[in-house]
Amino acid sequence: MKKLAVIGASYLQKPLILKAKEIEIETHCFAWEEGAVCKNIADFFYPISITEKDLILKKCEEIGIDGITSIASDLASPTMCYVAEKMGLISNSYSVAVVAANKYKMRKCFVDNQVNSPRFIIANENYSLENFKFPLIVKPTDRSGSRGVLKINHPEEVEQAVKRAQKESFTGEVIIEEFITGAEVSVETISWKGEHYILAITDKVTSGEPYFVELEHHQPSLLSQEIQNKIKIQTVKALDALNITYGASHSEFKITENGDVFVIEAGARMGGDFIGSDLVQLSTGYDFLKGVIELSLGKFSEPVLTERKNSGIYFFTKETEKVKHYIEQSALYPEIVRAEITDSKIRPAQSSADRSGYFIYQSDKRMTI
Repeated sequence: MKKLAVIGASYLQKPLILKAKEIEIETHCFAWEEGAVCKNIADFFYPISITEKDLILKKCEEIGIDGITSIASDLASPTMCYVAEKMGLISNSYSVAVVAANKYKMRKCFVDNQVNSPRFIIANENYSLENFKFPLIVKPTDRSGSRGVLKINHPEEVEQAVKRAQKESFTGEVIIEEFITGAEVSVETISWKGEHYILAITDKVTSGEPYFVELEHHQPSLLSQEIQNKIKIQTVKALDALNITYGASHSEFKITENGDVFVIEAGARMGGDFIGSDLVQLSTGYDFLKGVIELSLGKFSEPVLTERKNSGIYFFTKETEKVKHYIEQSALYPEIVRAEITDSKIRPAQSSADRSGYFIYQSDKRMTI
């Protein structure tokens, strides 16, 4: 039986581990023990922080793993690639993972390769916003899930927004960028030897300013084919700029009213929020999880998209209280494939952690509520 190392043990990795078990792959999971929901799901669990890359490498060498992977986690990606590189396994290089997990380094890479992205600056001691146009977005360089993200409209708001973002950052680094108004989408991709296969474009609905927490995702996109083609071209350009050659990637875009396409970021990992683990397969028929696992083990088959369905997810927050009805009464809606209340408290959405439940659907047309 093949042995697969999984970096991380939160709910994000649960679909990955369950899929590996389904296809009879032995799983070895590494993470802090606190909050490790996969501890009792994986075949083997090791209470080692996902940032302790040398300790994980040593254990993986002892185990004799055949592959290593992780999904939906920027923090896990560098350790995953470090171990793979040292052991001669399939992955992006460690240096690529470090850049892709840091929004500032990523943006510098985009500039060097003429990838269309918003103007930005790192909020160090000497930064100046003299030539920047408000509004701006302030965010940590190393977090996801809208943590620490804030839109600001006036210069006097900058200092407090930077301090807020610094508290959410693991390193204290913060990036400031000009705000792009327009539709928001993500692109789900899998790559093999530098060839990028675009699986789906996901339309997103957020809570709006100032926090922009994602509240809905839908596939396929309803944008025009012309705009989707522009997005696909920029996706490949962004992934090539970052030297992403293997595995899943999740790229985020803003599209202006004039049809201009801006890359906001490109992560060298599967999208979270059930986009990669569920929605892609529901809308296209392609088993993205299985593809990522097999790729990490050195076995890759070009994706075949066998379905043309609509899929999506609605999240439950204070702003979307009507979602609760659909979760509690999901049996009445045949298009709902899974529904869950994850927290008894209902909170205003300031980050993804404030969402208290969700439901996922598959249908012949986009489900609206």
